[in-house]
Amino acid sequence: MLPDSVKNRLIQWLEDHREFVVAVFCLPASFLFTLLLRVRAYVRWLTSDPQRHESNVRQIQNRVQQWNKLPTKDRRLLCTSRPNWLSLSTTFFQKHLHHQVPIPLYDILELNEDAMTVRVEPMVTIGDITEYLIPKGYSLAVTIELTDATLGGLAFGTGMSTHSHKAGLYHETITSYEVVMADGSLVTATADNEHSDLFKTLPWCHGSLGFLVALTLKIVKIKPYIRIKYIPVKGQKKYCDMLREYSGTNEATPKVFPDYIEGTIYSKDEAVIMIGDYSDYDPNVPVNSCSKWYKPWFYKHVESFLQKGESEELIPLRDYLLRHNRAIFWVVEDMLSFGNDTLFRYLFGWLLPPKPAFLKWTTTPGVRAYTFTKQVFQDIVLPIKELERQIEIASVLFEKFPLLVYPCKIIDHGPSSGQLKRPDAKYLVPGTNYAMYNDLGVYGVPGRVKDKKPYNPVAAMRKMEEFTREVGGYSFLYADIFMTREEFEVMFDLSLYEKVRAKYNANGAFPHLYDKVKPEIDVFAIGEENAIE
Repeated sequence: MLPDSVKNRLIQWLEDHREFVVAVFCLPASFLFTLLLRVRAYVRWLTSDPQRHESNVRQIQNRVQQWNKLPTKDRRLLCTSRPNWLSLSTTFFQKHLHHQVPIPLYDILELNEDAMTVRVEPMVTIGDITEYLIPKGYSLAVTIELTDATLGGLAFGTGMSTHSHKAGLYHETITSYEVVMADGSLVTATADNEHSDLFKTLPWCHGSLGFLVALTLKIVKIKPYIRIKYIPVKGQKKYCDMLREYSGTNEATPKVFPDYIEGTIYSKDEAVIMIGDYSDYDPNVPVNSCSKWYKPWFYKHVESFLQKGESEELIPLRDYLLRHNRAIFWVVEDMLSFGNDTLFRYLFGWLLPPKPAFLKWTTTPGVRAYTFTKQVFQDIVLPIKELERQIEIASVLFEKFPLLVYPCKIIDHGPSSGQLKRPDAKYLVPGTNYAMYNDLGVYGVPGRVKDKKPYNPVAAMRKMEEFTREVGGYSFLYADIFMTREEFEVMFDLSLYEKVRAKYNANGAFPHLYDKVKPEIDVFAIGEENAIE
C-alpha cells in the first residue's frame, strides 16, 4: 500500500505527463488488447451457430430457475456476468455483489427483407451489424457512432443518431423484445400483444426487468454514399434556427428535410450544420473516406469549413456512420493533443482510438474517483426550442467546446407509456404527436480543469440536471448521474415501470433502475474532496 504522499506525487506525475503515458503505454497496450478481443471474437464467430439460439436461451432460463430454488436468504439480485469493462457506461456496477448469469448470445439470427427487420442476439455490436447489413443495401434506422456498442445494451439503455429527427430514439425502431423473466419464463413483448406493458418499459430499464435474449429492429434501404453539405454559420440565433428548420421543429414536412442532420458548435457564435442524404456515386463530387486512419479527425475536418465556406462531399455510408469513432467525438484530443497532426496520423493513426474497454479494464477505484473530477462525458436530451439556453448553461458550467447537437423526435405515446415523460404540449410539432428534442453532447476536460481553476463537477452537473428537469428533458443513463432518487423520479416517469416490476416479479430479483444506474462511488463526497483548489 503506497503512502498518501507517494500516491499523490504519482498521480500528479501521471497528470503532468499524460500525453507521454497515453502515447507510449496506453495506445500500444490498447492495440494489443483490441487484437486479443478480435481473436476471441473470431474464434466465437468460427464456432457460432444461430441454430443454437434456442438451446442457449434454455440454458439461461435454467440458470434463472436454479436461482429461484435457492433459499430466499441466499438469493442475491440478478445481473449479467458481462464484465464492467466491456460496457460503454462510465459507471462500474458492483456485479460482485450480485448473482451473475452468462448471456453468450452474439449472433445475427434473421434478416427479413419483406418486413424490413433484422432479428439479433443482444451482444451483436454496431460494428457487427454495419458489416452485415451495408453490403446487402440496408442499415439500422438508428446507428450510433461507436463500433463497440451492443444492440442489446442500446435496447435497454438508449441511443440516437443523426437520422433520429425522422426515426426517433433507438427504442422506437425495436419491434419486439425476447426476455427471460425473473421466474425463468421466456416472454416476447411487442407493442400490441399481452406484454405491451413490458414492451413500453424495457427501453431505459438498463436490465432491471429481465434478461434480453433477442430483439427485432427496423432497417432502412440505403445507397452507398451520404451526400453531405457542410454549412458554416455565424451567429447563435441563426444556427439554432437552421437546426430547428431542417429538423422539422416548426412543421412536419419542411421544404428541406434531409435524411441526416447534425450540428457541431465550436463557440457560442460559430457552428457547422451538416445535412446529408443517401446518394449514388457522383463523379462531380469529391469522395471522403473519413474513417481511414490517416484522415483528419472528423470534427477537425468539419471545423475547417468555418474558413473554407459551404461545401459538399460524398462519404461512403459506413465511414459516415462511424465518423466519430477514431477520436471518440473529440475526447481523444484531451488525451493526445497532437493526435490529429498529419505525421502522427500517417505513422500511428491506426492505433486509434484507445479501446474504451481497455481504458475501463485498467481503471482502479482510485483512478475512477480521480478522473471523475477531471472530465465530463454527458449526453442530455432536451427540447430543441430551448437550444440557446442549453448552449449558454453548458458553456458556463463546463467551458467546453465543441458541443454536439443531434435533433431527435420524441413521440408522445400517451400517459404511463414508459420511463420517458410525455413532451410538453408547447414543444409539439404542429399537427403531430411528437416534439423535436436534441441530444446535447458535452465531452472532454472542462475548461476550468485545463486552466487549473476551482471546479466542482458535482455542483456543475447538478445545475445541468436541474435545468434538464425544468424543461422536461432526460439524462442518458450510461453516464454518471448526480440526482437523488427523489430528483430521479421527477425527471423520469416510473409509474408504469413500478407496476411492471411488481407484475413480472422483478422486485427482489433484479436491481431497481435507480440502483442500477447510480454511480458506484459517492459522487457528492468525491466531488467536494477533489474539487481543484
